[in-house]
Amino acid sequence: MSEALSERVLPMGRITAVYGIKGWVKIESSTEPRANIFAYQPWYIAGKNGLQSIEVDEYRPHGKAYAGHISGVDDRDVAQAYCRKDIYIEKSLLPELDDDEVYWHQLEGLKVYSVGVLERGPVVDGNPHGDRILLGKVSEIMETGANDVLVLKSCPNSIDEHERLVPWLEEFLHNVDLGRGEIEVYWDPKF
Repeated sequence: MSEALSERVLPMGRITAVYGIKGWVKIESSTEPRANIFAYQPWYIAGKNGLQSIEVDEYRPHGKAYAGHISGVDDRDVAQAYCRKDIYIEKSLLPELDDDEVYWHQLEGLKVYSVGVLERGPVVDGNPHGDRILLGKVSEIMETGANDVLVLKSCPNSIDEHERLVPWLEEFLHNVDLGRGEIEVYWDPKF
């Protein structure tokens, strides 16, 4: 996918397999709630000549996923060509957020700095001379059930080459500045 295109679209799900004989497919959604994926149409999937636009005209729950009918596709063999492909949507279709909210995709690639550590409530300066320490860049956000976790990979000028897992919890979060491309956290650099 070209860089310009990746700036406009986001992966939001996947067509995994055919479902029945009338052109239906199984669909996994990564939106929350999961059914929201159907509100962001058209979808785009990678085809032989770049991204191809498709729409789903019917869908229903199927276990933890969905079964859906791709508009104009009424044959299992034709539907097979859409399987094992990621579903992309236009970023512009996402609703506007409040000032204190962010989408996960906005966090990926941000630099994460430690600005101190928490010690049973109050913040204690855990950094030499009170400096910010670059822990790494957000490579992904992992869902664990209890809370989400930022996965940090090393980057130029980071403290070391270690991967870090930082819980996305208000108590550890100091500041998110999308304009500067950084997150400040209360996190001990030794972890």
